[in-house]
Amino acid sequence: MRQSSLVVVANRLPLDDSAAPDGACEWRRSPGGLASALHAILQQTPATWVGWGGGIGAAPALPDIGSLRLRPVALSEKEVRGYYEGFANSTLWPLYHDAVEQPVFDRGWWETYRDTNRRFAEAAAEVVEPGGAVWVQDYHLQLVPDLLRELRPDVLIGFFLHVPFPPPELFMQLPRRSELLRGMLGADLVGFQRPQAAHNVAQLAVKLLGAQVTANDQITLDGRTVRTGAFPVSIDVAEMQALAARPDVRDHAQQLRADLGRPRRVLLSVDRLDYTKGIEHRLTAYSELLRDGRVKVRDTVMVQVAVPSRERVDSYRVLRDRIEGEVGRINGEYGRVGETAIHYLNQPFDRADLAALYQTADVMVVTPLRDGMNLVAKEYVAARADASGALVLSEFAGAAAEFEDAFLVNPHDVDGLKDTLLLAMEADPANLARRMAAMRDHLTRHDIVAWARAYLTALDGTGRVAAGLRR
Repeated sequence: MRQSSLVVVANRLPLDDSAAPDGACEWRRSPGGLASALHAILQQTPATWVGWGGGIGAAPALPDIGSLRLRPVALSEKEVRGYYEGFANSTLWPLYHDAVEQPVFDRGWWETYRDTNRRFAEAAAEVVEPGGAVWVQDYHLQLVPDLLRELRPDVLIGFFLHVPFPPPELFMQLPRRSELLRGMLGADLVGFQRPQAAHNVAQLAVKLLGAQVTANDQITLDGRTVRTGAFPVSIDVAEMQALAARPDVRDHAQQLRADLGRPRRVLLSVDRLDYTKGIEHRLTAYSELLRDGRVKVRDTVMVQVAVPSRERVDSYRVLRDRIEGEVGRINGEYGRVGETAIHYLNQPFDRADLAALYQTADVMVVTPLRDGMNLVAKEYVAARADASGALVLSEFAGAAAEFEDAFLVNPHDVDGLKDTLLLAMEADPANLARRMAAMRDHLTRHDIVAWARAYLTALDGTGRVAAGLRR
């Protein structure tokens, strides 16, 4: 087994579900998401990625993707149900998103989650070279840092949580709260999207584990110091800009507008189909704007892309049915022959198609009820080379801390959401250009490489691990 100085451990391998025509592996890219975030830095940086391939049973041998080696972890049907669909996505996910959906606590799921985390840790221990670095990603693998430290005390261990970390009052509901917290604090550096998350963890470390904490939320536990900090994740800005500039993508954007009937205004939302994304609140607001006559179908159209997600989890199937029913109701009540109020697309899109959609949209509506960051908002800003367009952004997305020039909104306040949508649709073009230019300037200086370099430099303190990252 070949070893690497940098090992990324994540729930999923960054693979498409099908191989390319020549048999080569390709990156699995969803709107936003972990694979999209890390694509730019790991395509050209020698590393090994440990993760699940997405299937049930034995994992096949996989070829490299450029300089990236793949180490698959096989999951059984029981592990998929207990570790992934169960504890990760029916317990932790809703709790970490402010219990938007009621979390389910199941003792059997915990045992499967713990055992599966151990297998991920063992796989990482096999492939990291002596003195190397292991970068563990997200809530699926919250026990891996401490398990890995038992196996390989010689390596640097980083953990990054892409989703929000809840306030202590919510985290305290977890039956296995101390084990989860200790698992994460097995890392040398624990990174979050926002500073408040680090503060929440520090409070819990004192309360649950008897740790000592400094003023800047550094934690001393069992005689070892764990550093914490905020490292807001970003996107490959150059890639999205290059896609948006391609003639075929620009032609596609023009064709999309023609296919939509050349409306005066196009509103766009691109989400995974998830109850945290605020899709139903958004549909309610738009429906009421149509009902009140403040928006007319003849000159405004909404496009809602809802990429399929966790389709075997009951709550997601129920959500899909509710959303499809509501879209049907709105179109039946307010649409006309040749004039659809909402175009609903429950399907994945490739990167070029997304870039075309971003250029078609006059108003990008990103209104999650809770989100660690939301990279779709950043992709939209990167795609708007002419500094046109408006971004309506939830206050509860991590991106709101960086995009103060967006039209910020509380998505729980339907009346406020309606007013903000109208404000964005009717804004003066010069005002929109000023806002977009400011957001683009910030994004260019804080791209995905800057994020990875900041985190990995903080991890080892020397910049050695980050030295191979391309600029």
